[in-house]
Formats: sequence, C-alpha cells, structure tokens
Amino acid sequence: MRKTLITGGAGFIGSFLAEELLKKGHEVYVLDDLSTGSLENILSLRENPNFHFVLGSIMEKEKLDELVRECADVFHLAAAVGVKLVFDRPIHTITVNVRGTENVLNSCLQFAKKVLVTSTSEVYGKDVNAISKKFKEGDDLSLGTSMRWCYACSKALDEYLALAYYREMGLPIVITRIFNTVGPRQSKAYGMVIPRFISQALAGMPITVFGDGSQTRSFVWVGDTVRALVELMESSSGIGQIFNVGSEEGITINELAQMVLKKTGADSKIVYVSYEEAYGKNFEDIKFRVPDTRKIQEAIGFKPTLNLEQILDRIIAFSDIRKRQGRQSG
Repeated sequence: MRKTLITGGAGFIGSFLAEELLKKGHEVYVLDDLSTGSLENILSLRENPNFHFVLGSIMEKEKLDELVRECADVFHLAAAVGVKLVFDRPIHTITVNVRGTENVLNSCLQFAKKVLVTSTSEVYGKDVNAISKKFKEGDDLSLGTSMRWCYACSKALDEYLALAYYREMGLPIVITRIFNTVGPRQSKAYGMVIPRFISQALAGMPITVFGDGSQTRSFVWVGDTVRALVELMESSSGIGQIFNVGSEEGITINELAQMVLKKTGADSKIVYVSYEEAYGKNFEDIKFRVPDTRKIQEAIGFKPTLNLEQILDRIIAFSDIRKRQGRQSG
C-alpha cells in the first residue's frame, strides 16, 4: 500500500485529495495545523484505518521529516491562503509560504521523495495576453507594489525554489498553478467569492460585490482539480514542469452574482463594496484571471467535467442540506 503525505490536508482541496487517494488504495497521512483547515473537513475519514491525521505545521521540521521519511510521495498544499488573510497578515503569509516550502523540499530531498508543489494563478500578476485574455505557463509574471501581491510573490519564490531543487539536485517535482477551485466545504471566511455569494443569497442577505463587478474569473470543480493533481503526480512526463489547473470558462463577478440569484431563487439585492472598505487601503485587484489549459490537456488529457452552472447547483444543494441539518440540531 502506497503511503502518501498531504501537507494542508485538512483544508478544502486537501480534504478532497485525501478522499480520492484513499479510494485509490493509498495510505494517507495529513499534516495540518488547522490555521485555515478544519477538522470538520476530514471527520468522515477518521474511521478509515488507512487515514492518519497529524496536528502540526510545515514549520516543525522534525515532525515533517518523520512523515516524509515514512511516505512514498508528498502533495504540498499547506500555505497561508485567502485574499483577506494575506492582506491582513503579510509577514505570516511570506514566512509560512517560503520557509515552509523550503522545509518540505529539504525533507523530500533528504529522503528522495517526489513532491507536487501547489502554486496559484496569483503568480501571473496583473497583465494578461490582450488577445486571448488567458494566462499561459510561459507568460512573464507581473506583480504590483500593493501588499496584496506578497502572496503571489511568496508562491512565485516557492516555484523558483522547487525548480532549483529539480535542476541542481535532481529532486522530482511537479508544480501546479491552481485557479479558482470551488465545491462543498469551502469556507467563505477567507474572501472566497462563491461560498460567500451562496451563503448570502440563502440567508436572504444582500450579495456583496467588491469593486464594480466587471472583473472576470473562472471556476473549476474541486473534483477536477484533485483528479489533475493525482494524475500529474502519477505521470513521469510532468516532472520539472509547471501546469495550469483550472477552467477556461470565464465569467464576470456581476454575471456570477446574477447566476447565484437565479439558481437560489433569492430576492437579495446586489450591493457594491469598494476594495478599500473590504480589504483596506492600497488593495489592487486583477481584471482578468482565466487560464490557458492546453499544456495540461496535452500532458494528461485534462478537461473539466462540470461547467459553472452545474458546479453552482451542487454547492447550493450541499448548502441547503447543511442548513436543514443545522435547524434540526438546533
């Protein structure tokens, strides 16, 4: 039985990844300090004898080394995440993301283990191809001076560090730039737009759109993201490479808000909130954030299985169930 470590495995994507690996017959070890992850995400796995949860941080080198030594490969998802958290706590963001990733890479090198490093679409920064409106892996990275870019900068440094370990030391690494991934169990607490919109609509509250709502985003189902991570880890052709993971189906935030209202049947009003009011002074947003996914399509045949409407239907159904369960328990 293959032993696999997931750092940040109690988080949104990490918990779904743990479920998938258990289904595939892995023995799964999760390391998480629960700073942004949640025990609730992995409660359904606790009775599985092949699942092991370890409370701890990637900043704890000895604990990390013990786990890496025992496992065949490592999915590195642990990071400081969420737009609001990043803007409010930049020192924490940079320290955890950079030093923590260095710890993971050092451990994997020491024990000769393959590692998949999850990065983010944020590393592309502000500029997008004016014609395609899509980001491609070979594009230049263009970050701004606002503190909101400290997360992108830290993750970009993670990428360079991982590539350096591969080129200088021969460490087998794969890097994924994950675009907006959504699904059940995702928290609205860190600025995630879809769970926030759905929660507000189902509660009959105003839907709060930050900025003017004209910014374009794309959203991919968490199951598709997890499938991509697993298949890239299993593929030998992806070693030393960077891959976009996401959907090419772009939508403006205004259109998303209208879609959520239609899907939920809510009569909530849409209220616009300035970035300064939402995040503080000097916050800078991005107009377009949609990936070019040709590289991952060619590598593993990746294509999203659900479109945005189908994704919203599933999340709303899950939220309705949770809401009813909350009433019954209360």
